[in-house]
Amino acid sequence: MNNDQQTTNRPLFCVISGPSGSGKTTICREVATSLGWYYAVSHATRTKRENEVEGLDYLFISQEEFMTMVDQNEFLEWAKVYQNHYGTSKKVVKDRLDQGQSVIVDVDTQGALAIKKIMPEAILIFIKTKDIEELERRLKARGRDTEEEIQKRLEQTQEELKKVSKYDHSVINDDLNTTIEEIKNILLEYVT
Repeated sequence: MNNDQQTTNRPLFCVISGPSGSGKTTICREVATSLGWYYAVSHATRTKRENEVEGLDYLFISQEEFMTMVDQNEFLEWAKVYQNHYGTSKKVVKDRLDQGQSVIVDVDTQGALAIKKIMPEAILIFIKTKDIEELERRLKARGRDTEEEIQKRLEQTQEELKKVSKYDHSVINDDLNTTIEEIKNILLEYVT
């Protein structure tokens, strides 16, 4: 635990990562709501899905708008994932932290490690399932990916798992409510 975080009551910044299907987005929303934190959604260039809500799931922008933001150094981190770009707004995170509100985001491992380099105080938590079979079952149960997309996601998971040792904490999501409580307890350890 960072000594500054032990002795001051400044807001915290938590970065959650995990494979598609690990439950990270749901966990972030629930933890943010429960602790009164701000859940900073990413900008995304992909098409909005039928059940998604602008500003709640992502901030949907065009490829051109996204690249303008990249050129203007407006992202804390950004990445190309499959054919789309995703990024975390520097201004949104900074403004909330400056206002005294803790922030939680979910980003891929590449983004999380980039954030840790520029914000070493960020708390990195990796969410995983008990095994790859469980992850595959969850991805299929979501019913929104083709078999080919599922296989790509499972291959990507193998790469992500190689980076878990770089995280401050790793949590297995076997039961959503238990996992949410475990993450809240981890974060509350950083609060004085």
